[in-house]
Amino acid sequence: MSAGNAELAALALDVAREAAALVRDRRRGEVTVAATKSSDVDIVTEADRASEELIRDRLLARRPDDGVLGEEGDDVPSRSGVRWVVDPIDGTVNFLYGLPEYAVSIAAERWTDEGSEVVAGVVVNVARGTEYVGQLGDEHGPAVVTRDGEPIEVRSPADLHLRLLVTGFNYDAGIRQLQATALANLITRVRDVRRLGSCALDLCHVAEGTVDGYFEEGVNLWDYAAGGLIARLAGARFETRPGSGGTLMVVCAPPHGFDDLLDALQTAGFSPESGE
Repeated sequence: MSAGNAELAALALDVAREAAALVRDRRRGEVTVAATKSSDVDIVTEADRASEELIRDRLLARRPDDGVLGEEGDDVPSRSGVRWVVDPIDGTVNFLYGLPEYAVSIAAERWTDEGSEVVAGVVVNVARGTEYVGQLGDEHGPAVVTRDGEPIEVRSPADLHLRLLVTGFNYDAGIRQLQATALANLITRVRDVRRLGSCALDLCHVAEGTVDGYFEEGVNLWDYAAGGLIARLAGARFETRPGSGGTLMVVCAPPHGFDDLLDALQTAGFSPESGE
């Protein structure tokens, strides 16, 4: 019998806890920048690499036929129909500076002839210890979405001008300029906008109702696979669409007023479909 979604979520949580302990221990010492990626501000630390190595080792030891897609390592093809999508430290710059908003993110995808679907996801805030878990329902059990074991849901309806949003900025300087201009257009139409520094945790904040919405251009599957599932299970609407800089933009918010938010983002200039 194949593993149920709850079993995959439980394995992801066990491994994420162990990786979070490793990252927490590395933060007590000197944090070393190992390399840069797309730009000088897009960094990789030794802890990123150690965390991903641990996650890959633990997952494949338990499920050797599964695949792995990770931010820092080579892709491992799946022979089982399950692939793990891993971000060993989401919010690496926060980790470097000691700001307590960085996470281990692990999602499980099931692949069929029709495509893939994320069926389980875990996001652990390393510094605070908060654990977010989501799993789709299947023949083995119901859908579940929790923070530290307690059910969560998105915020209640609010007019656009009363919504608190979170976002992030691209590592490419040209796209950042576009985002800065668009943000200046948006900021007067909403309650406020925060930049917290972790896509996975931003999505979980939408899920738990501590913010009214999240949008960001330039994120990757490992950034949002687990958090996106958690947000959807908590009642959010989640979409990917082109951003103004030509890369993928994620938008996530409660379904009530989602279209108003999309219109505001487009009018402000976050989308090539801008109304400006």
